[in-house]
Amino acid sequence: MNSPAPANARISIIGAGPGGLTCARILQQHGIPVTVWDRDPHADARDQGGSLDLHEEDGQLALREAGLLEEFFALARFEGQEMRRLDPAGRVLDHHLPDEGERVSPEIDRGQLRDLLLRSLAPGTVRWGHTLESVSGPAGGPRTLTFAGGTAAEADLVIGADGAFSRVRAAVSPATPRYTGVGFLEAWFDDMDDSHPELAELVGRGSAHAADGERGLFAQRNSGGHMRVYIMRRVPLDWIAANGLRPEDTEGIRALLLREFAAWSPRPLRMITDNDGPYVDRPIFALPVPHIWEHSPGVTLLGDAAHLMPPLGVGVNLAMLDAAELALALVGSATVGDAVRGYEKTMLPRSAETARMLEHGAEFLLAVPGPGEHVRLGGPGSL
Repeated sequence: MNSPAPANARISIIGAGPGGLTCARILQQHGIPVTVWDRDPHADARDQGGSLDLHEEDGQLALREAGLLEEFFALARFEGQEMRRLDPAGRVLDHHLPDEGERVSPEIDRGQLRDLLLRSLAPGTVRWGHTLESVSGPAGGPRTLTFAGGTAAEADLVIGADGAFSRVRAAVSPATPRYTGVGFLEAWFDDMDDSHPELAELVGRGSAHAADGERGLFAQRNSGGHMRVYIMRRVPLDWIAANGLRPEDTEGIRALLLREFAAWSPRPLRMITDNDGPYVDRPIFALPVPHIWEHSPGVTLLGDAAHLMPPLGVGVNLAMLDAAELALALVGSATVGDAVRGYEKTMLPRSAETARMLEHGAEFLLAVPGPGEHVRLGGPGSL
């Protein structure tokens, strides 16, 4: 089969996260039809995760191509660029305050970013309630998408934007994510200024990070007075069951954490003891480095599906840059195959280089930062 022109192709994006939606938005701006399939039953089916910082050179660049940069700036929290480095006693060792008008990496809640992108799409673009089971068909296309429940669809191009445990990935690569040995435990805090004033003062308006070489805490302010804390430890994947606990055993998990953090002072330990509600286990996975595959004109990947890395603030930015570059390649190419080949020629080397730099990034999160070093956390890829 000859590869069709993008304007005449049936293009399916799997996953309605920031990467998939950015790609769909740019395609639609240029008159190229696209369908996005997502497993969630509707847009508000689940919490979308914490705060994201969008960088000038990638995430913001993608939003500019999507015609949404000014709308992003209207929602963004520029004060969220503040960063503090603490020691286990809660002393501030280093402090970055953003300059007036600084736009290097403002913060936005993941849910707000997703809503911004969803509003920008033509009605009916996203088909909710479709859990992909497999991608089949010849390399030359068309490809068949099979969803849970027996629904199927054909596509001339399948774009896997379906995250860490992508179902599309198997169509081009046998690689699977591997546990890094570092686990996050997420804790939520509400009504920070009134209910948690001591923590609000300690963390400031952006983020704060403390580590002792074996364990660490990363606090991140969200909009609406909320905050998320990631309790970071070197643990086996089954650590909860191995300690005779269950995920919903909040008090038992808290007692275990307090034993592990016994050398820390009460001030930063409020991030462990004062949370509102249960903890959420977030083990950190990463794809092998480098992750590459043989070109197939009818399937490609972007974001975590292509290059899952430790969460050091680059994931969503790379996903959105991938999305913009793939969409623009489709806009500017004679055939889908040409576009995919051109996109992968740029994306694969870039992601391999970044993955090499971050290969041991999960360990970096536990290390005692040096002077002037600040951690940027993007949240686990499953969020």
